[in-house]
Amino acid sequence: MGQEALSLEKKIKAKKARIGVIGLGYVGLPLVKTFLSRGFKVIGFDIDLRKVRLLNAGRSYIRHISTSELKAFLKTKAFTATADFKRLRKADAVLICVPTPLDAHRNPDLSYVLDTTRVIAANLRRGQLIVLESTTYPGTTDEEMLPILEATGLRIGRDFFLAFSPERENPGDKVFSTATTPKVVGGVTRDCLRVAKALYDQVIVKTVPVSSPRVAEASKLLENIFRSVNIALVNELKMIFERMGIDVWEVIAAASSKPFGYMPFYPGPGYGGHCIPIDPFYLTWKAKEVDYTTKFIELAGEINTFMPYYVVTKTVDALNQRGIAIKGARILVLGIAYKKDIDDQRESPSLKIISLLQGRGARVAYHDPYVPRSRGHREYPGLDLKSVPLNAARIKGSDAVIIATDHSALDYKKIVRQARLVVDARNAVKRKSKNVIKA
Repeated sequence: MGQEALSLEKKIKAKKARIGVIGLGYVGLPLVKTFLSRGFKVIGFDIDLRKVRLLNAGRSYIRHISTSELKAFLKTKAFTATADFKRLRKADAVLICVPTPLDAHRNPDLSYVLDTTRVIAANLRRGQLIVLESTTYPGTTDEEMLPILEATGLRIGRDFFLAFSPERENPGDKVFSTATTPKVVGGVTRDCLRVAKALYDQVIVKTVPVSSPRVAEASKLLENIFRSVNIALVNELKMIFERMGIDVWEVIAAASSKPFGYMPFYPGPGYGGHCIPIDPFYLTWKAKEVDYTTKFIELAGEINTFMPYYVVTKTVDALNQRGIAIKGARILVLGIAYKKDIDDQRESPSLKIISLLQGRGARVAYHDPYVPRSRGHREYPGLDLKSVPLNAARIKGSDAVIIATDHSALDYKKIVRQARLVVDARNAVKRKSKNVIKA
């Protein structure tokens, strides 16, 4: 083991290493909290000055990170947030948690990762560990990042260390947190892996070392492609069974009685979050380099992206049957977060549903107890709505109420009693009712 690697490993195990986290969103901030709770000092980096100001004032903008926790860390001076990236030189380990979206043509957009890597390179010093946590295609770490970092004249595995360790955040999960979810780690060299593993060993319940960053990158894609394909399958079955007069939810419950060879997945109005709608297409793009067309993955994507259209069509048909045109209809969408009991709107199918309804001339409002305002979305730049109060007047005055996200805080029995029409895309309403249709 090289001298720099040995020195850094000792510093990490003594918890004297300072951690830098770039990107203070739904992945970065929980990671910050995890390292702080294990006794490390952390510097959080973000280009969003609003986030930096809020964090330094001890105010959290993510529901599952409490303000009291932040204030406690600030009081001990273990944490500070900054937009000054020159302070990267003070960090011994730099963890990258920036977005990896798709562009307008559904190709990978690595601009955030590469721009961040260039900033790190401008501040790189001997003895630093750099770890990419953002989901990406195999080869990003060693093909794209490494040349930028080595252009500084410092050598990989001797002067600095580079690894990939995919995030496994699941917002709203009350069982598995950052610290209690096993973590895959792949290093560019043997010393890179050893140092990166030593770092995560201090804060994660179990590290899973693999032979290379490419294996680690591919493992994350496999996890999310698995989910995407199975969600697409059950969404397609929902539409088939609906035509046959069969309740897909009852079918799933029956199939779930089998103790082996089956894992339940549930239909919905589409998929959301930063991972499942995006990550599979990173492999689709990369596969073209080896002359392979990912038909299965792309078909799953087509089915899942169609689901908001399905919900809107079911709503329009139900209104027509009641003699109400969609143009001018008052529609209340319940839930704008992409899944229940969280405040994360990224890639939420509710955004697409609202956009489609507005495009047809409907007057759309939404209620979400965790999202007071919805705006600033890349794909919906014109969307700017505030959550409306959920009361009897609002429900009774709506031509249709769409349950797009089944937050536990909502009283669905009461909503069904007060609403003229309920379009349930989440099976939130368990009892059959004449004014409820499943979508």
